[in-house]
Amino acid sequence: MKVIVSAGGTGGHIYPALSIIAKIKEKEPSSEILYIGTTDRMEHTIIPEKKIPYFAIEMKGLNRKNIFKNISVLKNYCHNVKILKQEIKKFNPDIVVGVGGYVTAPVIYSAKKLGYKTFIHEQNSIPGLSNKFLMHYVDKVGVSLPDSIQYFPKEKTILTGNPRSEEVFYAKEVSKKELGLSLTEHKKLIVIVMGSLGSTTMNKKLKDTLPLFATKEYEVVFITGKNYCDEYKKIKTSTNVKIVPYLDNMAQVLKKTDIIVSRAGASSIAEITALGIPSILIPSPYVTHNHQLKNAQALKKQRAAFILEEKDYDGEKLVAMIESLLTNKQEYDILKNNAQKLGITNSATKIYQEIKNLIDGEQT
Repeated sequence: MKVIVSAGGTGGHIYPALSIIAKIKEKEPSSEILYIGTTDRMEHTIIPEKKIPYFAIEMKGLNRKNIFKNISVLKNYCHNVKILKQEIKKFNPDIVVGVGGYVTAPVIYSAKKLGYKTFIHEQNSIPGLSNKFLMHYVDKVGVSLPDSIQYFPKEKTILTGNPRSEEVFYAKEVSKKELGLSLTEHKKLIVIVMGSLGSTTMNKKLKDTLPLFATKEYEVVFITGKNYCDEYKKIKTSTNVKIVPYLDNMAQVLKKTDIIVSRAGASSIAEITALGIPSILIPSPYVTHNHQLKNAQALKKQRAAFILEEKDYDGEKLVAMIESLLTNKQEYDILKNNAQKLGITNSATKIYQEIKNLIDGEQT
């Protein structure tokens, strides 16, 4: 199987794409993959490090505040379509897969115009501009959440879940000692993470919160994001608080996590529900359509998570919420069980099968 995969911008797009690639390689080890991303976003570093062939284009997203700047964006888009048509024909894939981010728009469009099979995946509850545009040029759409189906043509849309969930669910179980974080085996573990890139606003607030954990019996791992870790080097923390910029073994850490304090991005929700982790969600208010708040509300409605909005954030309030969960076993178990009920743990397999069916010309 020869597959072009495109996704970019944030970990919420890139890591599901990597989960799909991993599943394709698992099912068909001789498969050839070409990843198409940008020249200046996260994927430009992450994908080559994974030894996956990478082709980069200069691409910018639409400017929502100044429409006149979009003239250059559209010129750039048309230029990229010409380049991509040549690159796609040269690779000659069996299918082209888009997993979110504006870089996917010219990739999927070019592939469809050349007559190649196409598939896109939407992680969020409300689709972004790229997938709204691309739904007219694809053979199949996979969505993570049931509520997303309404935004796409019913006849070519299928609920797959988020592929990241399967990778996390089947991650190898290890002891806390093997995680490399100097954690105590018998103590409860709280993980705090504000998205794959971290958050400027929340990191400022969390500087004042971390000292509040000093006298606690549980341990805390705070993942700052690579760009923010230096800000914490001068901060003195107690031995039960570990500060790291990033974790390569995040899936294995999550398997040992008792409570997660997290943004409410699509991949985070998929991981939380796949493993049934009781969560305190702090949705990012800076995303389009406020979709993280909608993601969080969907879990809260099912009694599967607590919400603490950024505008209401207070360190003592967060600590109180954590301790309420740790001391109230009934509430803890309700969140855990309800989160598990929402999880889809075979998402990457479903997507692989849809891709395979499209290549083989089978209808689903």
